[in-house]
Amino acid sequence: MLVAAAICPCPPLLVPAVAAGAAPELDEVRKACSDAIGVLAAARPERLIVVGPAEQSGRGPHPQGARGDFRGYGVDVEVRLGDGPGKAGLPTSLAVAAWLLEQARWQGPVEGLGVGEPLAPERCFEAGAELAVQAGRVALLVMGDGSACRTLKAPGYLDERAADFDAEAARALGAADVDALKGIDPELAYELKAAGRAPWQVLAGAAEGAGLGGTLLYDDAPYGVGYLVAGWS
Repeated sequence: MLVAAAICPCPPLLVPAVAAGAAPELDEVRKACSDAIGVLAAARPERLIVVGPAEQSGRGPHPQGARGDFRGYGVDVEVRLGDGPGKAGLPTSLAVAAWLLEQARWQGPVEGLGVGEPLAPERCFEAGAELAVQAGRVALLVMGDGSACRTLKAPGYLDERAADFDAEAARALGAADVDALKGIDPELAYELKAAGRAPWQVLAGAAEGAGLGGTLLYDDAPYGVGYLVAGWS
């Protein structure tokens, strides 16, 4: 049963070594992510599962101990998803999650699931429902960004629909509104380059009937990308 969830963005810039001189600009987001992970710890889950967007090579389950790195961003930083001799291959979103968990000194079983952007909502709901019954007390760390079209300099340029999309996502995540998350339009999310759509809908499937409440901890768009942080318990 799902007992808690934390929702965090997944830009590699959350890792200070990657951000370099710009690192202080995301200190507020890092603090919010730390607070969200604190919600998970307080729930004392038997199992933590990290869910995040992934390209084809990073999809599927990643067992405890799986490794990732940020060498592709010019820094020699390696991370591990919990303890264990796992293989390399974490997608970037899960590598960012592993870094956040290392900063929080997370203790206990943890594994990962990379989901592809094209995954249909119904399959997301099914995947989430399957995760929720993995143990008596399951927690999710859900990684994913909002739209990438909030400003002219954003990765996806400016799209006038982006602000409303992110505002509704922030409201739904802050209120733990499962129905609203299920109703996110995958085509619109794709057009707005919102990498969080599929992971958020996996969360919706896992949270169905769990009766969790939510708190929005951060809502802003640094660099024109919607970053949302929330805790559910």
